[in-house]
Amino acid sequence: MGFMSKILGDRDAHTAEDYVELNLDDFDTASSDAAMQVHIAEIQGQQDVIAIKDAIYDGDLVVADITRLRTEDTTVERITNELQQVAREVDGDIVQKGDDQILVTPTGVKVSREKLTR
Repeated sequence: MGFMSKILGDRDAHTAEDYVELNLDDFDTASSDAAMQVHIAEIQGQQDVIAIKDAIYDGDLVVADITRLRTEDTTVERITNELQQVAREVDGDIVQKGDDQILVTPTGVKVSREKLTR
């Protein structure tokens, strides 16, 4: 084990015991003074877009799982176009992360296209 490994630890040698499971009951999740909420959504079809659009118009950020739409290219394209229009209307942002997630942000929130780490 080299000097830097002693300081930083061996980054590739993580086991399940290295991680801590968080229990939401230990945290106050009812913060009423938050200006924005982050919503997690799962898009299975066109009907799921309505709730996402409402959240964006309300000023919230949405992380949407689109893995169930991979086989239906026309549906994915239609949903993506609709969410892009909403992002433009509110002066927000929209990005697709990999093949499985879309992030849609409200007014004044932009998503950086650069990774923080390598």
